[in-house]
Amino acid sequence: MTHSPAGRLQGLFEGRRLTPTQRRIAHCMVRHADEVPFLSSVELAELAGVSQPSVTRFAVALGFDGYPALRRDLRERVPAAPAAAAEANGYQQAVEGEIANLRRLADFLADPGPLERAGRLLAGSRPLPVLGLRAAAAQARGFAYFAAKVHPDVRLLDEGGTMLVDRIDAARLAGASALLCFALPRHPREVVEALAYARERGLRVVTVADSAFAPVAAESDVLVPGAVGTGLAFDTACAPMLLGRVLLEAMCDALPDAQARLERFDARAADRGLFAE
Repeated sequence: MTHSPAGRLQGLFEGRRLTPTQRRIAHCMVRHADEVPFLSSVELAELAGVSQPSVTRFAVALGFDGYPALRRDLRERVPAAPAAAAEANGYQQAVEGEIANLRRLADFLADPGPLERAGRLLAGSRPLPVLGLRAAAAQARGFAYFAAKVHPDVRLLDEGGTMLVDRIDAARLAGASALLCFALPRHPREVVEALAYARERGLRVVTVADSAFAPVAAESDVLVPGAVGTGLAFDTACAPMLLGRVLLEAMCDALPDAQARLERFDARAADRGLFAE
């Protein structure tokens, strides 16, 4: 499979221990993979919102003599893209951006190992807490809605505050072994703290985030990235939503009675006349 520019860049950062500032630069580079190889260190610093010396230190941390050497490597990894035939309007550009995000997700899924591992963790947890606050609440709610059809005990955690830790405790005391988190920008500090607490309590954390460099990465046992679109006033999250459904499929594959549960639900729905079609 041909990897996208972002996928090629991702390989440069894998296995590296990066500081928060360096993760921010790496995240910026992945999101702007097509243009980054042709930016100066000053331009990249401005794009990432960091200082120019931080970009230089970042290049050295990756094993290069300096930023010029890193840029030469980037140009080999990410060839220049052909010019667009016509200038697209802002709405079209937002759609094209999401299409690019989905291509990156397809590249990531070429190795199904992380998803299969995550699916087994979620399938084996009784109950299964699903966390998502603020922008990620809709993703968590959507996953929990469908997961409840095949998993015997799904607990949605979509409200923060002092009760959040209590609900994590309750899930752990009831036998939970894993927690699924959806984490999207801007990342609430409360989510990072909740994941740290969940791991202290012995839960394995599976996270769907916008980037492998998101603030929640350090508190996740398995992190699966799905980039958000930034072309509109508010972020769009097609890739994280699709990734949630793929993760749901992996969980179903690890649940021996998933199909039987679905068939029972369909039979009950038919008896009740639940759906119009």
